[in-house]
Amino acid sequence: MIPCRFLRRAAALGAALIAFLPARAAHADAHVVLISLDGFPAYLWRDETLALPHLRQLAAGGVVAQAMTIVNPAITWPNHTSLVTGVTPQKHGVLYNGYVTRQGPGKPIKNEQWADKKILVRVPTVYDAAFHAGLTTAEVDWVAITRPGTITWSFAEIVDPTAVLPREMVAAGVATEKEILAVAAKKPVVGTNIEPPKRLNAAERDELWTRAASFVFTRHRPNLLMFHPLNTDGQHHRFGPNSPEGLAALRLADRYVGDLLRAIDASGLREKTTVIVTTDHGFKKVDHYLYPNVALKKAGLLRTAGATIAQCDAYVGTQGGIAFVYVTDPARRGELLPKLKALFTGMEGIAEVLDAATEAPARGLPTPAENEAMGELILHPKAGYAFTGTATGDIVHGPSVNYGGTHGYPATDPELDGIFIAQGAGIRRGVKLDRVRNLDVAPTIARLLGVALPTADGRAMEDVLEPR
Repeated sequence: MIPCRFLRRAAALGAALIAFLPARAAHADAHVVLISLDGFPAYLWRDETLALPHLRQLAAGGVVAQAMTIVNPAITWPNHTSLVTGVTPQKHGVLYNGYVTRQGPGKPIKNEQWADKKILVRVPTVYDAAFHAGLTTAEVDWVAITRPGTITWSFAEIVDPTAVLPREMVAAGVATEKEILAVAAKKPVVGTNIEPPKRLNAAERDELWTRAASFVFTRHRPNLLMFHPLNTDGQHHRFGPNSPEGLAALRLADRYVGDLLRAIDASGLREKTTVIVTTDHGFKKVDHYLYPNVALKKAGLLRTAGATIAQCDAYVGTQGGIAFVYVTDPARRGELLPKLKALFTGMEGIAEVLDAATEAPARGLPTPAENEAMGELILHPKAGYAFTGTATGDIVHGPSVNYGGTHGYPATDPELDGIFIAQGAGIRRGVKLDRVRNLDVAPTIARLLGVALPTADGRAMEDVLEPR
């Protein structure tokens, strides 16, 4: 039997889709390419000594913002979902890099990363709107987008080797069978006992994804293409933002943007194409770990069996610069919440402890009553600290290991500001803005494509768009 919450969500989404009937015809000859360079802080963009020739050329010929305001939680999937819905996580429901459910008393939460988009995202997206208006859509390594039903061509992060786009790339000599299998799920090759090749590293995956984005644009000419390179985020996590490795990753990402721009030029559609380059979040440096689940264990609220959590009265879901604290048995919330607040308020390295029932909406987050993925408490660490979820050992705080940066801190932190650049069809030229919001990206794309997105709380960026 399908859970009632899924039925209610599906009914709400169906009602929202009715609103897609546009007041005017969609622009069948319009093309928008949305590029999100993961983990690109605005403060690094403002460093003009950083050589990013393709991005700086885009900015010079279009619109560029000094900073883009993001949403809480300041992590990848929630912010990418806000980029394409125009609403905060309180409405779209994505709070983690995946679909989180509570497993019941005594058990930690479960995060299903590749859950279907229809149960993960609670509101319509701009690619839904485009598809239902008769336009074509494509995605390359976008997130919160598994089996959406509204993407015409897909090259997913965990690719389906039998999908149309990967098969076309192999047939055209743009990718090899080995490369496709190296970004597929870790399963034996069908019909053999042969394991797939070793998984590509982050830079190699970005290069393959760039080829996929270039190929789908030149071969199929989608009205909307969403492209998400990921290596920049990984290098900033490992070595820290503004590290030599992180800066090299940004320069490499700029090269990939240049490759895609050349493909757009080669298609003959450059004059009809709008290119938007943005990100999901900025980055902060880290040198200390916090282990909140170890603190729960030492307080007698969590028990382990080796590296496994055997039983927990409370559990902390960690996401770098933010963590959610869960009381696993709802009947014990009144008893345990005061103890948990006191425990974490007094813990070294924690900057704030928020009661989600009353304080989450002001941060653009749902209450636990609105979304079971939200914990009873919200934790943020002090600068230089990051949460990690392990419950092994007895150390509550210590130096970070092979980890130099993270995100998730309050979206108001200027180091979490992202980038925004737009150039091409329908975009003003030579405009510099102080600040934009990621909530306004989806409505702006909807305007460019001539489709309706009435569920968005953001608005089309009039300062970015040419007068109609």
